[in-house]
Amino acid sequence: MDANEILDYCLAKKGVTESFPFDNETLVMKVGTKMFLLMALEKQPLGINVKTDPEWSAELREQYPQITGAFHMNKTHWNSVMTDGLKRDLILKMIDQSYDLVFKSLTKKAKEEILNT
Repeated sequence: MDANEILDYCLAKKGVTESFPFDNETLVMKVGTKMFLLMALEKQPLGINVKTDPEWSAELREQYPQITGAFHMNKTHWNSVMTDGLKRDLILKMIDQSYDLVFKSLTKKAKEEILNT
C-alpha cells in the first residue's frame, strides 16, 4: 500500500481528520481529538504507527520483522509498521483496530458527535 491509499482509507472513516502537528513530514490521523495513525511521508519504505491490542502486538512482532514497538510511543500499545512486504488486508486490519481502540477511548459525547455527523 502507498501513502495515498492509506490516507484515503483513513479519511473514509467517521470523524477522521488529518494534520501535521509535529513537523511537515509526519502526517497524523485523528478520530475526534486523539491520534490513531502516524505516517512518515518522506521516508521510504513507507512506515506507519498504529495502536494495537497488546496481545496482538506481541504476536505481530514475533511473526513479522516489519512490525516493531513504535519509537517515542508506548510500545505496549503502539507498533511501527514498515508496509513493504505486508499484505494489504493485514495493514487495513491494523488500521481498523487502531481506529476502533481510539474511538472507544473517546468520551460518550465525542462518540455521539462523530456518529451523528
